Amino acid sequence: MSKIRNYLFLLIFFCSSVALAQIRIEVIGGGATQNPPPLSASDYPCNYAAGGGIKQYQVAIAPFRDETGLKQPVSPVIAADLLRSGLFRMVEAAGAKPQHEPEQVDYAHWRGRGADAVVIGSVSTAADGRYEIRFRLMDAIQQTQLAGLSYVASAAQLRLTAHKIADAIYERLAGEPGAFATRIAYVVRRPGKRFELQVADADGFSPQTILASNEPIISPKWSPDGSRLAYVSFEQKKPVVYVQSIATGTRTAVANFFGSNSAPAWSPDGRRLAVVLSRDGGSQMNLINADGSGQPVRLAASASIDTEPNFSPDGSSILFTSDRGGSPQIYRIPVNGGAVQRVTFEGHYNISARQSPDGKSFTYIHRCGGRFSVAVQDMSSRQLQVLTEGALDQSPVFSPNGRMILYASEVGGRGILAAVSSDGRVKQRFTESSGDIREPAWGPIVK
Repeated sequence: MSKIRNYLFLLIFFCSSVALAQIRIEVIGGGATQNPPPLSASDYPCNYAAGGGIKQYQVAIAPFRDETGLKQPVSPVIAADLLRSGLFRMVEAAGAKPQHEPEQVDYAHWRGRGADAVVIGSVSTAADGRYEIRFRLMDAIQQTQLAGLSYVASAAQLRLTAHKIADAIYERLAGEPGAFATRIAYVVRRPGKRFELQVADADGFSPQTILASNEPIISPKWSPDGSRLAYVSFEQKKPVVYVQSIATGTRTAVANFFGSNSAPAWSPDGRRLAVVLSRDGGSQMNLINADGSGQPVRLAASASIDTEPNFSPDGSSILFTSDRGGSPQIYRIPVNGGAVQRVTFEGHYNISARQSPDGKSFTYIHRCGGRFSVAVQDMSSRQLQVLTEGALDQSPVFSPNGRMILYASEVGGRGILAAVSSDGRVKQRFTESSGDIREPAWGPIVK
């Protein structure tokens, strides 16, 4: 029990100061090199996913026609998105003649540079002042069009449109949905113990503070439709669960019962939250309505600490952390009642489970050799892979396409966000110039 309490203490107080600023993303593995060197098993003797070769698509992105004068050119954003995924390598387009329509594409030129595909496009101004952005994805080998779409956007929407184009390219070539047009949430702390809950694009651009407080803010979670955030605030001098609209800023205290109210998790339909309450003694999981109406329904009766619930994608079960076996481990319980089942058995410390979008695996924090690292476990085979080598990694969460895992970490004693692909091959580091970042949450794909 003391181990879980200590972990919750760390979640609250391991936040240092941060200023509202652009997050910079650095690709440190996979996308940065064609074949990152494998790590020694003696360095990380924990079934570490050491990387190695990864198939990368060679893509050329020709500058879009008439984008040069825009405040936000489109093609550089597309290139940065694809490069950051680790699945694409950009073919240098400098020196190539202008190519904006299929009949202009010099396939021999691009094949000579090793390109598998070529992206061409244009930007034109509509009568109402908005922009029409068109793109085509061309197969450099077969000399055919693989995809093509047109978007109408305001000047403020140009970056989002570029993310959507990158998503379309990613899906066509990689065979799975892209997540570049999604958003992330995280908690920062300014000097003077000022906490801020911020929302930004998945690449760290356009950060916005949706809540500022002199008291801690923890555990942000996106609603399934991306319109709301549930989180825990200590502004009433105790933990209270709130749900807040991203668009309007209106919010409701949905769990403000006697004692502690913490660890919100959305049901897949967005109608309910699983929360951890201490009103009946101990820390126990309950279901509540997401609008705060009605009374809590207790999920299980236990003398142990049950916390950190997370719904399965189909809503039928919940993973959670409990010390009922003597040490913190991950368990599963049916939402409609039934026996509790332990799902982690390797090691004496496993917490913070979050299921993959397809329900086939889950990520969590696994202690190994004195390190607290991000791991992923197959739901059926129970095969475990440790994906990171940080000393104190926390709060892992899958991207909405299941490709990446976002988590909090530390570098040089400073809190940062980081990301690792679910196979451990691609690594990224999200840094902010003046402080720490904690408590990440990755929003859904919104059509």
